[in-house]
Amino acid sequence: MNIILLNDDDISGTTALVRGRRLEHVLNCIKPSEGDTLKAGLINGPMGSGLVRRIDAKALELELNLTEEPPVPLPMKLILAMPRPKVLGRVLQHAAAMGVKEMYIIKTWRVEKSYWGSPVLEEKHVAEHLIAGLEQGRDTVVPEVHIRTRFKPFVEDELPEIAGGTLALAAHPAAEEECPRGVKEMVTLAIGPEGGFIPYEVDMLRAAGFIPVSLGGRILRVETAVPLLAGRLF
Repeated sequence: MNIILLNDDDISGTTALVRGRRLEHVLNCIKPSEGDTLKAGLINGPMGSGLVRRIDAKALELELNLTEEPPVPLPMKLILAMPRPKVLGRVLQHAAAMGVKEMYIIKTWRVEKSYWGSPVLEEKHVAEHLIAGLEQGRDTVVPEVHIRTRFKPFVEDELPEIAGGTLALAAHPAAEEECPRGVKEMVTLAIGPEGGFIPYEVDMLRAAGFIPVSLGGRILRVETAVPLLAGRLF
């Protein structure tokens, strides 16, 4: 945890009281003393510092000075074929830590139907992973995550508008064109399952304005491909 994220309910005036999971982490990992300064921020709001006024097993009391803007978002929208549920949790955390602010989890032909019944897709669990990512990346702005369980309507009806005005790329192992480097514009990046998109899906993405690109001949796990692609692009 590189920043203590606060809700409005935690704050009264310029003072915050931290309890529960966050307090446990502070006590076990950070181990501050009264008078120390910790990084803090309001969810979807400013960030800054918190002066430790009191800390015990029940609560951490901080005197807040939140005068900083959150970091600049990564200029990338992420379209992700639903991976294995445990992997999705990690990907959400990685993406949030990197500064991705808009994500779509979509159905493709190679996505197992059973994945859609996973509790990880419940709003509260998605939020937990996003918050964990923000705590890691020292950010306060929670990404938007949208779930789409029908590929064709999504690609035909929504994706052109989502990707409009951006460099639209579809990561696909069989693509002949290499993924670009050092991009200076907003990117909409579609990433398929580990087996890649099927030809029909690639054709539909092309029709929506996407360019299939590859990282080479290796087949990467989704949680590896996401940060690798982001690092290569930017």
